[in-house]
Amino acid sequence: MKTASNSDYRTPLPQGPVPRNPDMGMSGDFSKSSGVTFSRVSVPGPYVALTFDDGPHASNTPRLLDILRARNVKATFYVIGKNVDLYPGIVRRTVAEGHEIGNHTYTHPKLSSLGNDRVMSEIRKTDDAIVRACGIRPKTLRPPYGALLQNQRQMIHSTFGYPTIMWSVDPLDWKRPGSGVVTSRIVSGTNNGAIILVHDLHASSVDAMPATVDALLRKGYKFVTVSQLLAMGSSGQASTNARPSALVNAGQ
Repeated sequence: MKTASNSDYRTPLPQGPVPRNPDMGMSGDFSKSSGVTFSRVSVPGPYVALTFDDGPHASNTPRLLDILRARNVKATFYVIGKNVDLYPGIVRRTVAEGHEIGNHTYTHPKLSSLGNDRVMSEIRKTDDAIVRACGIRPKTLRPPYGALLQNQRQMIHSTFGYPTIMWSVDPLDWKRPGSGVVTSRIVSGTNNGAIILVHDLHASSVDAMPATVDALLRKGYKFVTVSQLLAMGSSGQASTNARPSALVNAGQ
């Protein structure tokens, strides 16, 4: 799951002012009865949620936070508990800058192959790590590889109140296709209510974010956290349609 950072690369500075996400001050309080699983949300406007898996990463995540702050974009970070314990200061900064933290398990196992006790332990250990780092408890869960059985999703929802969050846009950035390809796939695949999957574990994925975010902002999309997207969904559409290729992805 670890990747060597490219210490020589610096995200090019944009020419002229960058577009900015509007200040919206929206609530992230969603109804626990709205659904058990979401890959997108039916919303009354061009709102999308940008999500990042597998961090925090020592160098990539701070660089990503700089990119998002310059554009006033709030994202949702699905963090691995072990990484939270390694870099609690990055988690504190993430929360302080208005982003949402979600549970992505403690050791990144394939939950669908584990017994219930181990599944619950992975979630609780991650919750505890997040609380130690930043004093807040997550509201949602994303399973590694998108692999979680329906009965497990229901168990987690009834025990923790966490809906399982999948995705509707997957640029397959774990394959390292290049930042331009990642940008093109996200921009072409995004529509209202989309949940966009990216990995801040990979430097090349962070490299793609300035052009990606700027293009979506210029198309009129507004970025919100996953909880805000769920809260505004008039009738959240539960779905389990994560792309099959992502389910075997070792980087998710």
